[in-house]
Amino acid sequence: MSQKIVIDPVTRIEGHAKISIYLDDAGQVSDARFHVTEFRGFEKFCEGRPFWEMPGITARVCGICPVSHLLASAKAGDRILAVTIPKAAEKLRRLMNLGQIIQSHALSFFHLSAPDLLLGMDSDPQKRNVFGLIAAEPELARGGIRLRQFGQEIIEQLGGRKIHPSWAVPGGVGEPLSEAGRTHIQNRIPEAKATVQDALGKFKSLLNEYEKEVQTFGNFPSLFMGLVSAEGLWEQYDGHIRFVDSGGNIIADKLDPSHYQEFIGEAVESWSYLKSPYYRPIGYPDDSDHCRIDSGIYRVGPLARLNICNHIGTALADQELREFRDRGHGTVNSSFFYHYARLIEILASIERIEILLDDPDILSTRLRADAGINQLESVGVSEAPRGTLFHHYKVDENGLIQKVNLVIATGQNNLAMNRTVAQIARHFVHGPEIPEGMLNRVEAGIRAFDPCLSCSTHAAGQMPLHIQLMSAEGNVVDEVWRE
Repeated sequence: MSQKIVIDPVTRIEGHAKISIYLDDAGQVSDARFHVTEFRGFEKFCEGRPFWEMPGITARVCGICPVSHLLASAKAGDRILAVTIPKAAEKLRRLMNLGQIIQSHALSFFHLSAPDLLLGMDSDPQKRNVFGLIAAEPELARGGIRLRQFGQEIIEQLGGRKIHPSWAVPGGVGEPLSEAGRTHIQNRIPEAKATVQDALGKFKSLLNEYEKEVQTFGNFPSLFMGLVSAEGLWEQYDGHIRFVDSGGNIIADKLDPSHYQEFIGEAVESWSYLKSPYYRPIGYPDDSDHCRIDSGIYRVGPLARLNICNHIGTALADQELREFRDRGHGTVNSSFFYHYARLIEILASIERIEILLDDPDILSTRLRADAGINQLESVGVSEAPRGTLFHHYKVDENGLIQKVNLVIATGQNNLAMNRTVAQIARHFVHGPEIPEGMLNRVEAGIRAFDPCLSCSTHAAGQMPLHIQLMSAEGNVVDEVWRE
Protein backbone atom coordinates (compact mmCIF):
# COMPACT_ATOMS: atom_id res chain seq x y z
CA MET A 1 0.00 0.00 0.00
CA SER A 2 1.51 3.35 -1.03
CA GLN A 3 1.76 6.01 1.64
CA LYS A 4 2.48 9.74 1.98
CA ILE A 5 4.40 11.73 4.59
CA VAL A 6 3.43 15.39 4.93
CA ILE A 7 5.68 18.01 6.59
CA ASP A 8 3.46 21.02 7.22
CA PRO A 9 4.69 23.71 7.68
CA VAL A 10 8.34 23.63 6.74
CA THR A 11 10.15 25.43 9.57
CA ARG A 12 12.83 28.13 9.63
CA ILE A 13 12.01 29.58 6.23
CA GLU A 14 10.41 32.93 5.38
CA GLY A 15 6.76 32.16 4.66
CA HIS A 16 4.60 29.05 4.75
CA ALA A 17 5.02 25.81 2.83
CA LYS A 18 4.75 22.08 3.26
CA ILE A 19 6.48 19.03 1.85
CA SER A 20 4.79 15.81 0.79
CA ILE A 21 6.83 12.61 0.60
CA TYR A 22 5.21 9.68 -1.23
CA LEU A 23 6.19 6.10 -0.42
CA ASP A 24 5.62 3.15 -2.72
CA ASP A 25 4.46 -0.33 -1.71
CA ALA A 26 7.99 -1.26 -0.62
CA GLY A 27 8.24 1.76 1.66
CA GLN A 28 10.72 3.56 -0.57
CA VAL A 29 10.31 7.16 -1.70
CA SER A 30 8.62 7.38 -5.09
CA ASP A 31 8.22 11.16 -5.26
CA ALA A 32 8.32 14.33 -3.18
CA ARG A 33 6.88 17.80 -3.66
CA PHE A 34 7.43 21.25 -2.20
CA HIS A 35 4.12 23.11 -1.88
CA VAL A 36 3.66 26.85 -1.38
CA THR A 37 0.30 26.92 0.30
CA GLU A 38 -0.81 30.57 0.50
CA PHE A 39 -1.64 33.23 -2.08
CA ARG A 40 -1.25 37.03 -2.08
CA GLY A 41 -1.90 38.38 -5.58
CA PHE A 42 0.26 41.50 -5.78
CA GLU A 43 0.31 41.26 -9.56
CA LYS A 44 -3.45 41.70 -9.68
CA PHE A 45 -4.23 44.30 -7.04
CA CYS A 46 -1.51 46.66 -8.36
CA GLU A 47 -3.58 47.15 -11.51
CA GLY A 48 -4.95 50.67 -11.71
CA ARG A 49 -2.29 52.20 -9.48
CA PRO A 50 0.03 54.96 -10.78
CA PHE A 51 3.41 53.52 -11.69
CA TRP A 52 5.04 56.11 -9.39
CA GLU A 53 3.58 54.20 -6.44
CA MET A 54 4.89 50.81 -7.48
CA PRO A 55 8.26 50.91 -5.66
CA GLY A 56 6.50 51.66 -2.37
CA ILE A 57 3.75 49.12 -2.98
CA THR A 58 5.86 46.22 -4.17
CA ALA A 59 8.43 46.75 -1.40
CA ARG A 60 5.60 45.52 0.86
CA VAL A 61 5.67 42.15 -0.86
CA CYS A 62 8.19 41.10 1.75
CA GLY A 63 9.68 42.32 5.02
CA ILE A 64 12.90 40.36 4.42
CA CYS A 65 13.77 41.62 0.94
CA PRO A 66 11.83 44.90 0.47
CA VAL A 67 14.91 46.60 -1.01
CA SER A 68 15.03 44.07 -3.85
CA HIS A 69 11.50 44.90 -4.97
CA LEU A 70 12.04 48.61 -4.35
CA LEU A 71 15.02 48.70 -6.72
CA ALA A 72 13.60 46.44 -9.44
CA SER A 73 10.41 48.50 -9.44
CA ALA A 74 12.28 51.81 -9.54
CA LYS A 75 14.33 50.52 -12.47
CA ALA A 76 11.12 49.61 -14.30
CA GLY A 77 9.96 53.17 -13.62
CA ASP A 78 13.22 54.56 -15.05
CA ARG A 79 12.41 52.81 -18.31
CA ILE A 80 8.86 54.17 -18.39
CA LEU A 81 10.38 57.64 -18.09
CA ALA A 82 13.10 56.60 -20.60
CA VAL A 83 15.79 58.30 -18.53
CA THR A 84 19.35 57.57 -17.47
CA ILE A 85 19.52 58.27 -13.76
CA PRO A 86 22.42 60.33 -12.31
CA LYS A 87 25.59 58.39 -11.54
CA ALA A 88 25.32 59.17 -7.84
CA ALA A 89 21.79 57.75 -7.73
CA GLU A 90 22.95 54.50 -9.31
CA LYS A 91 25.85 54.20 -6.88
CA LEU A 92 23.58 54.84 -3.90
CA ARG A 93 21.12 52.21 -5.17
CA ARG A 94 24.03 49.78 -5.44
CA LEU A 95 25.07 50.63 -1.89
CA MET A 96 21.60 49.91 -0.54
CA ASN A 97 21.40 46.62 -2.47
CA LEU A 98 24.74 45.53 -1.01
CA GLY A 99 23.40 46.27 2.46
CA GLN A 100 20.32 44.22 1.60
CA ILE A 101 22.45 41.26 0.50
CA ILE A 102 24.43 41.39 3.75
CA GLN A 103 21.42 41.55 6.06
CA SER A 104 19.45 38.88 4.21
CA HIS A 105 22.36 36.45 3.83
CA ALA A 106 23.26 36.93 7.51
CA LEU A 107 19.68 36.11 8.51
CA SER A 108 19.70 32.99 6.34
CA PHE A 109 23.04 31.64 7.50
CA PHE A 110 23.22 32.59 11.18
CA HIS A 111 19.56 32.49 12.19
CA LEU A 112 17.92 29.89 9.95
CA SER A 113 20.59 27.40 8.88
CA ALA A 114 23.42 27.61 11.41
CA PRO A 115 21.38 25.69 14.03
CA ASP A 116 21.45 22.69 11.66
CA LEU A 117 25.07 23.14 10.66
CA LEU A 118 26.59 23.87 14.07
CA LEU A 119 24.30 21.93 16.41
CA GLY A 120 23.80 18.97 14.06
CA MET A 121 21.03 17.76 11.80
CA ASP A 122 20.09 15.13 14.40
CA SER A 123 20.25 17.41 17.44
CA ASP A 124 17.30 17.99 19.77
CA PRO A 125 14.67 19.97 17.77
CA GLN A 126 13.75 21.87 20.95
CA LYS A 127 17.27 23.34 20.96
CA ARG A 128 17.94 23.36 17.22
CA ASN A 129 17.10 27.03 16.75
CA VAL A 130 18.72 30.44 17.13
CA PHE A 131 18.36 30.31 20.93
CA GLY A 132 20.15 26.98 21.05
CA LEU A 133 22.83 28.45 18.82
CA ILE A 134 23.28 31.39 21.19
CA ALA A 135 23.76 28.97 24.07
CA ALA A 136 26.24 26.77 22.20
CA GLU A 137 28.13 29.37 20.11
CA PRO A 138 27.54 32.76 21.79
CA GLU A 139 30.30 34.67 19.99
CA LEU A 140 29.33 33.39 16.53
CA ALA A 141 25.63 34.04 17.20
CA ARG A 142 26.36 37.56 18.45
CA GLY A 143 28.53 38.22 15.41
CA GLY A 144 25.72 37.07 13.11
CA ILE A 145 23.23 39.39 14.80
CA ARG A 146 25.67 42.30 14.51
CA LEU A 147 26.41 41.48 10.87
CA ARG A 148 22.74 41.56 9.96
CA GLN A 149 22.41 44.81 11.90
CA PHE A 150 25.25 46.27 9.81
CA GLY A 151 23.35 45.56 6.59
CA GLN A 152 20.15 47.01 8.02
CA GLU A 153 21.96 50.16 9.14
CA ILE A 154 23.17 50.79 5.60
CA ILE A 155 19.56 50.61 4.44
CA GLU A 156 18.49 52.91 7.27
CA GLN A 157 21.22 55.50 6.61
CA LEU A 158 20.02 55.78 3.01
CA GLY A 159 16.28 55.24 3.23
CA GLY A 160 15.45 56.46 6.71
CA ARG A 161 14.25 53.09 7.93
CA LYS A 162 15.49 49.50 8.00
CA ILE A 163 12.35 47.94 6.51
CA HIS A 164 10.21 49.21 3.59
CA PRO A 165 12.19 52.39 2.85
CA SER A 166 10.35 54.60 0.33
CA TRP A 167 13.59 55.91 -1.11
CA ALA A 168 14.30 54.65 -4.63
CA VAL A 169 11.86 56.21 -7.10
CA PRO A 170 11.47 56.27 -10.87
CA GLY A 171 14.27 58.53 -12.05
CA GLY A 172 16.64 58.10 -9.11
CA VAL A 173 16.52 58.24 -5.32
CA GLY A 174 14.91 60.54 -2.80
CA GLU A 175 17.68 61.48 -0.38
CA PRO A 176 21.50 61.63 -0.42
CA LEU A 177 23.89 59.87 1.93
CA SER A 178 25.14 62.20 4.66
CA GLU A 179 28.78 62.57 5.65
CA ALA A 180 27.87 61.28 9.10
CA GLY A 181 26.11 58.31 7.54
CA ARG A 182 29.14 57.44 5.44
CA THR A 183 31.40 57.63 8.49
CA HIS A 184 29.05 55.44 10.51
CA ILE A 185 29.08 52.73 7.83
CA GLN A 186 32.85 52.92 7.43
CA ASN A 187 33.36 52.50 11.16
CA ARG A 188 31.37 49.26 11.16
CA ILE A 189 33.24 47.63 8.25
CA PRO A 190 36.21 46.06 10.14
CA GLU A 191 33.93 44.18 12.55
CA ALA A 192 31.64 43.02 9.76
CA LYS A 193 34.57 41.77 7.68
CA ALA A 194 36.07 39.89 10.63
CA THR A 195 32.71 38.25 11.43
CA VAL A 196 32.15 36.87 7.94
CA GLN A 197 35.76 35.69 7.64
CA ASP A 198 35.39 33.83 10.95
CA ALA A 199 32.12 32.30 9.72
CA LEU A 200 33.77 31.20 6.48
CA GLY A 201 36.52 29.46 8.42
CA LYS A 202 33.96 27.76 10.66
CA PHE A 203 31.84 26.59 7.73
CA LYS A 204 34.81 25.20 5.79
CA SER A 205 35.93 23.29 8.87
CA LEU A 206 32.52 21.54 8.98
CA LEU A 207 32.46 20.35 5.38
CA ASN A 208 34.04 16.97 6.13
CA GLU A 209 31.28 16.28 8.66
CA TYR A 210 28.60 16.95 6.05
CA GLU A 211 29.99 14.96 3.15
CA LYS A 212 26.71 13.04 2.69
CA GLU A 213 24.71 16.25 2.72
CA VAL A 214 27.05 17.87 0.18
CA GLN A 215 26.47 14.88 -2.12
CA THR A 216 22.70 14.67 -1.68
CA PHE A 217 21.35 18.18 -0.98
CA GLY A 218 20.36 19.15 -4.49
CA ASN A 219 23.52 17.86 -6.13
CA PHE A 220 22.51 17.46 -9.78
CA PRO A 221 23.23 18.96 -13.20
CA SER A 222 21.25 22.08 -14.04
CA LEU A 223 21.63 25.46 -15.66
CA PHE A 224 22.60 28.55 -13.65
CA MET A 225 21.43 32.08 -14.42
CA GLY A 226 22.12 35.61 -13.24
CA LEU A 227 23.46 39.04 -14.09
CA VAL A 228 27.09 39.71 -14.92
CA SER A 229 28.83 42.95 -15.85
CA ALA A 230 30.03 43.74 -19.36
CA GLU A 231 33.39 42.23 -18.31
CA GLY A 232 31.73 39.12 -16.89
CA LEU A 233 32.24 40.15 -13.25
CA TRP A 234 29.94 39.33 -10.32
CA GLU A 235 27.00 41.73 -10.50
CA GLN A 236 24.23 42.62 -8.06
CA TYR A 237 22.37 45.57 -9.63
CA ASP A 238 22.69 45.82 -13.42
CA GLY A 239 24.34 44.11 -16.39
CA HIS A 240 23.23 41.39 -18.79
CA ILE A 241 21.89 37.85 -18.32
CA ARG A 242 24.18 34.83 -18.61
CA PHE A 243 23.31 31.11 -18.51
CA VAL A 244 25.94 28.45 -17.86
CA ASP A 245 25.52 24.69 -17.66
CA SER A 246 26.69 22.29 -14.96
CA GLY A 247 30.07 22.00 -16.63
CA GLY A 248 30.63 25.76 -16.58
CA ASN A 249 30.03 26.20 -20.32
CA ILE A 250 28.32 29.46 -21.26
CA ILE A 251 25.22 28.48 -23.21
CA ALA A 252 23.73 31.99 -23.51
CA ASP A 253 25.29 35.37 -22.81
CA LYS A 254 24.72 39.09 -23.19
CA LEU A 255 20.95 38.56 -23.01
CA ASP A 256 18.88 41.72 -22.52
CA PRO A 257 16.90 41.33 -19.26
CA SER A 258 14.02 43.33 -20.74
CA HIS A 259 13.53 40.46 -23.23
CA TYR A 260 13.30 37.85 -20.46
CA GLN A 261 10.20 36.24 -21.98
CA GLU A 262 12.32 35.04 -24.91
CA PHE A 263 14.42 32.82 -22.64
CA ILE A 264 12.30 32.31 -19.50
CA GLY A 265 9.00 30.48 -19.62
CA GLU A 266 6.57 30.39 -16.69
CA ALA A 267 4.54 27.30 -15.86
CA VAL A 268 2.04 26.63 -13.06
CA GLU A 269 1.25 23.42 -11.22
CA SER A 270 -2.00 22.54 -9.46
CA TRP A 271 -0.21 21.65 -6.22
CA SER A 272 1.53 25.00 -5.55
CA TYR A 273 0.86 28.73 -5.76
CA LEU A 274 4.52 29.29 -6.66
CA LYS A 275 5.18 29.57 -10.39
CA SER A 276 7.73 27.28 -12.05
CA PRO A 277 9.96 29.25 -14.44
CA TYR A 278 12.20 27.31 -16.84
CA TYR A 279 14.72 27.95 -19.61
CA ARG A 280 12.51 28.29 -22.64
CA PRO A 281 14.95 27.17 -25.39
CA ILE A 282 15.20 23.72 -23.76
CA GLY A 283 11.67 23.45 -22.43
CA TYR A 284 9.73 22.51 -19.33
CA PRO A 285 10.55 19.18 -17.65
CA ASP A 286 7.92 16.66 -18.68
CA ASP A 287 8.67 13.81 -16.30
CA SER A 288 7.05 13.39 -12.90
CA ASP A 289 10.08 14.19 -10.78
CA HIS A 290 11.82 16.66 -13.12
CA CYS A 291 15.01 14.59 -13.28
CA ARG A 292 15.90 14.91 -16.94
CA ILE A 293 19.44 16.20 -17.26
CA ASP A 294 18.51 18.06 -20.44
CA SER A 295 15.47 19.76 -18.95
CA GLY A 296 15.14 23.53 -18.62
CA ILE A 297 15.69 23.58 -14.85
CA TYR A 298 17.95 26.42 -13.79
CA ARG A 299 19.08 27.83 -10.46
CA VAL A 300 19.53 31.45 -9.39
CA GLY A 301 20.93 33.17 -6.32
CA PRO A 302 24.35 33.12 -4.65
CA LEU A 303 25.35 29.67 -5.94
CA ALA A 304 24.39 30.62 -9.48
CA ARG A 305 26.05 34.04 -9.32
CA LEU A 306 29.37 32.50 -8.26
CA ASN A 307 29.08 29.87 -10.99
CA ILE A 308 28.37 32.28 -13.84
CA CYS A 309 30.85 35.09 -13.13
CA ASN A 310 34.44 35.18 -14.38
CA HIS A 311 35.62 36.84 -11.18
CA ILE A 312 34.13 38.88 -8.33
CA GLY A 313 36.55 41.76 -8.70
CA THR A 314 37.63 42.23 -5.07
CA ALA A 315 40.74 40.72 -3.51
CA LEU A 316 39.42 38.76 -0.52
CA ALA A 317 36.26 37.49 -2.20
CA ASP A 318 38.18 36.37 -5.30
CA GLN A 319 40.54 34.41 -3.09
CA GLU A 320 37.54 32.69 -1.48
CA LEU A 321 35.96 32.13 -4.90
CA ARG A 322 39.04 30.22 -6.10
CA GLU A 323 38.87 27.93 -3.06
CA PHE A 324 35.11 27.54 -3.49
CA ARG A 325 35.58 26.35 -7.07
CA ASP A 326 38.45 24.06 -6.09
CA ARG A 327 36.23 22.37 -3.50
CA GLY A 328 33.42 22.05 -6.05
CA HIS A 329 35.77 20.86 -8.81
CA GLY A 330 34.91 23.80 -11.06
CA THR A 331 31.23 24.54 -11.39
CA VAL A 332 29.57 23.83 -8.03
CA ASN A 333 26.42 21.73 -8.47
CA SER A 334 25.60 20.92 -4.85
CA SER A 335 22.89 23.15 -3.39
CA PHE A 336 24.42 22.56 0.05
CA PHE A 337 27.05 25.06 -1.11
CA TYR A 338 24.44 27.85 -1.22
CA HIS A 339 25.49 28.44 2.42
CA TYR A 340 29.14 28.76 1.38
CA ALA A 341 28.27 31.07 -1.52
CA ARG A 342 26.24 33.33 0.78
CA LEU A 343 29.21 33.93 3.05
CA ILE A 344 31.45 34.73 0.09
CA GLU A 345 28.85 37.19 -1.22
CA ILE A 346 28.71 38.91 2.18
CA LEU A 347 32.48 39.36 2.02
CA ALA A 348 32.27 40.62 -1.58
CA SER A 349 29.51 43.06 -0.60
CA ILE A 350 31.59 44.48 2.26
CA GLU A 351 34.55 44.99 -0.09
CA ARG A 352 32.33 46.66 -2.70
CA ILE A 353 30.86 48.92 0.01
CA GLU A 354 34.38 50.04 0.98
CA ILE A 355 35.04 51.01 -2.63
CA LEU A 356 31.74 52.85 -3.05
CA LEU A 357 32.15 54.86 0.15
CA ASP A 358 35.46 56.22 -1.16
CA ASP A 359 33.83 57.34 -4.43
CA PRO A 360 33.48 61.15 -4.69
CA ASP A 361 29.98 60.77 -6.17
CA ILE A 362 28.62 58.99 -3.11
CA LEU A 363 27.78 62.26 -1.27
CA SER A 364 26.38 64.03 -4.35
CA THR A 365 22.96 65.65 -4.11
CA ARG A 366 22.19 65.34 -7.84
CA LEU A 367 19.95 62.32 -7.54
CA ARG A 368 16.91 62.61 -9.83
CA ALA A 369 16.18 62.68 -13.54
CA ASP A 370 12.82 64.28 -14.37
CA ALA A 371 10.67 63.23 -17.33
CA GLY A 372 7.15 62.31 -18.32
CA ILE A 373 5.76 59.02 -19.56
CA ASN A 374 7.72 57.97 -22.62
CA GLN A 375 7.28 54.18 -22.66
CA LEU A 376 4.12 52.15 -22.04
CA GLU A 377 5.93 48.92 -21.19
CA SER A 378 9.09 48.30 -19.18
CA VAL A 379 11.09 45.67 -17.32
CA GLY A 380 13.22 46.34 -14.25
CA VAL A 381 15.71 43.73 -13.11
CA SER A 382 18.08 43.47 -10.18
CA GLU A 383 19.84 40.77 -8.20
CA ALA A 384 17.91 40.04 -5.01
CA PRO A 385 19.72 38.03 -2.31
CA ARG A 386 17.94 34.90 -3.55
CA GLY A 387 18.49 35.56 -7.24
CA THR A 388 17.48 37.57 -10.28
CA LEU A 389 14.25 39.54 -9.83
CA PHE A 390 12.13 40.85 -12.73
CA HIS A 391 9.40 43.50 -12.54
CA HIS A 392 7.45 43.81 -15.81
CA TYR A 393 4.90 46.66 -16.07
CA LYS A 394 2.47 47.84 -18.71
CA VAL A 395 0.91 51.30 -18.26
CA ASP A 396 -1.55 53.51 -20.11
CA GLU A 397 -0.88 57.07 -21.32
CA ASN A 398 -1.63 58.39 -17.82
CA GLY A 399 0.87 56.07 -16.19
CA LEU A 400 -1.73 53.80 -14.61
CA ILE A 401 -0.70 50.19 -14.31
CA GLN A 402 -2.53 47.90 -16.73
CA LYS A 403 -0.61 44.68 -16.09
CA VAL A 404 2.12 43.45 -13.77
CA ASN A 405 4.29 40.34 -13.93
CA LEU A 406 6.74 39.59 -11.14
CA VAL A 407 9.28 36.83 -11.75
CA ILE A 408 10.52 36.09 -8.25
CA ALA A 409 13.92 34.53 -7.53
CA THR A 410 12.42 31.87 -5.27
CA GLY A 411 10.04 30.87 -8.06
CA GLN A 412 12.95 30.43 -10.44
CA ASN A 413 14.41 27.92 -7.98
CA ASN A 414 11.08 26.10 -7.63
CA LEU A 415 11.86 23.19 -9.97
CA ALA A 416 15.30 22.80 -8.43
CA MET A 417 13.84 22.82 -4.91
CA ASN A 418 11.39 20.08 -5.84
CA ARG A 419 14.14 17.96 -7.28
CA THR A 420 16.26 18.61 -4.18
CA VAL A 421 13.48 17.44 -1.86
CA ALA A 422 13.08 14.24 -3.88
CA GLN A 423 16.83 13.58 -3.95
CA ILE A 424 17.23 14.03 -0.19
CA ALA A 425 14.14 11.96 0.59
CA ARG A 426 15.29 9.08 -1.62
CA HIS A 427 18.64 9.00 0.15
CA PHE A 428 17.57 9.44 3.78
CA VAL A 429 13.95 8.24 4.04
CA HIS A 430 13.37 4.48 4.06
CA GLY A 431 10.04 3.07 5.17
CA PRO A 432 7.25 4.41 7.35
CA GLU A 433 9.43 4.80 10.47
CA ILE A 434 11.17 8.11 9.79
CA PRO A 435 13.64 9.49 12.37
CA GLU A 436 13.17 13.17 13.08
CA GLY A 437 16.69 13.97 11.88
CA MET A 438 15.92 12.52 8.46
CA LEU A 439 12.85 14.72 8.09
CA ASN A 440 14.91 17.69 9.24
CA ARG A 441 17.33 17.01 6.40
CA VAL A 442 14.48 17.28 3.92
CA GLU A 443 13.58 20.66 5.38
CA ALA A 444 17.24 21.68 5.51
CA GLY A 445 17.50 21.02 1.78
CA ILE A 446 14.86 23.69 1.22
CA ARG A 447 16.51 26.05 3.71
CA ALA A 448 19.72 25.83 1.64
CA PHE A 449 17.90 27.80 -1.08
CA ASP A 450 16.66 30.30 1.54
CA PRO A 451 13.25 30.59 -0.16
CA CYS A 452 11.45 33.86 0.51
CA LEU A 453 7.88 32.66 0.26
CA SER A 454 6.63 36.02 1.52
CA CYS A 455 7.02 37.06 -2.10
CA SER A 456 4.23 34.65 -2.99
CA THR A 457 2.60 33.85 0.34
CA HIS A 458 2.26 35.23 3.87
CA ALA A 459 2.65 34.14 7.46
CA ALA A 460 -0.29 34.27 9.87
CA GLY A 461 0.39 33.36 13.48
CA GLN A 462 2.62 30.68 14.95
CA MET A 463 2.25 27.20 13.49
CA PRO A 464 3.79 23.94 14.72
CA LEU A 465 5.22 21.29 12.45
CA HIS A 466 2.59 18.67 11.66
CA ILE A 467 3.72 15.45 9.98
CA GLN A 468 1.16 12.94 8.70
CA LEU A 469 1.76 9.49 7.22
CA MET A 470 -1.17 8.66 4.97
CA SER A 471 -2.29 5.59 3.07
CA ALA A 472 -3.33 5.72 -0.56
CA GLU A 473 -6.95 5.66 0.62
CA GLY A 474 -6.44 8.87 2.57
CA ASN A 475 -6.39 7.29 6.02
CA VAL A 476 -3.98 8.67 8.59
CA VAL A 477 -1.59 5.87 9.47
CA ASP A 478 0.46 7.95 11.89
CA GLU A 479 0.95 11.59 12.82
CA VAL A 480 3.17 13.68 15.03
CA TRP A 481 3.17 17.32 16.10
CA ARG A 482 6.35 19.35 16.61
CA GLU A 483 5.52 22.39 18.74
